[in-house]
Amino acid sequence: MEIKDKIIVITGGASGIGRAMARRFTDEGAKQIVIADLNADGLQEVADEIGARAIPTNVAVEAEVKHLIETTENDYGQIDLLCNNAGIGVGGGPETPNQDWQRIWEINVMAHVYAARAAIPAMVARGDGYIMNTASAAGLLTQVGSAPYAVTKHAAVSFAEWLSVTYGDRGLKVSALCPQAVRTAMTADNPDGVASVDGMMEPEVLCDSVVETLREERFLVLPHPEVLTYMQRKSGDYDRWLKGMRRLQEGYGNFDWP
Repeated sequence: MEIKDKIIVITGGASGIGRAMARRFTDEGAKQIVIADLNADGLQEVADEIGARAIPTNVAVEAEVKHLIETTENDYGQIDLLCNNAGIGVGGGPETPNQDWQRIWEINVMAHVYAARAAIPAMVARGDGYIMNTASAAGLLTQVGSAPYAVTKHAAVSFAEWLSVTYGDRGLKVSALCPQAVRTAMTADNPDGVASVDGMMEPEVLCDSVVETLREERFLVLPHPEVLTYMQRKSGDYDRWLKGMRRLQEGYGNFDWP
């Protein structure tokens, strides 16, 4: 897919990766960009900067996601690229309160389900459309210190895989964006965390990989190429990989509970 002349929806568009993608897609010549976020003020600032359409949206609420998709389709005819990018992080393990588990599940996973449920019928009907779900390298590997994040990002990757398998021969293209540490509000409080072992990437640099992968229509978007090597090591010898991850965890503190 070439970005030029496309109609694009981006959730989490007020900051971080979403904002960077909105700017980059504008530079690439997108016909119309619609950005959504819970942060209405920040969203409008980005929209005013690049000439995008701002639709404040809580992606954890299906009715609001449905409104985002339907409004875009009604006003601009179709959605060429849907970027399910909004996400949050929650630390801890099994002791993490139920409400935190539920919140991260709704935003990191169910928001993708809601968006797909609303957008796929029109895409399949015309035999063309693209969905890119922002997951994480944590969805391919794991996240030291955060079971909720690791679990939900694995689920996000799994759902994207399922969409590709199920609808790939009916015109739907699917990618999963799986970076390691990116300089966003989510990483601001822990810039030297384990996810930054291969360096902290600026979101603008990440967009190079996004545009390239969309152009080639590949499934995995890997801004940190090291992740592919880690995946191969994991699948090649799972037990050895687990031992290595335990050693990595030791270098970043004790996350045992209780």
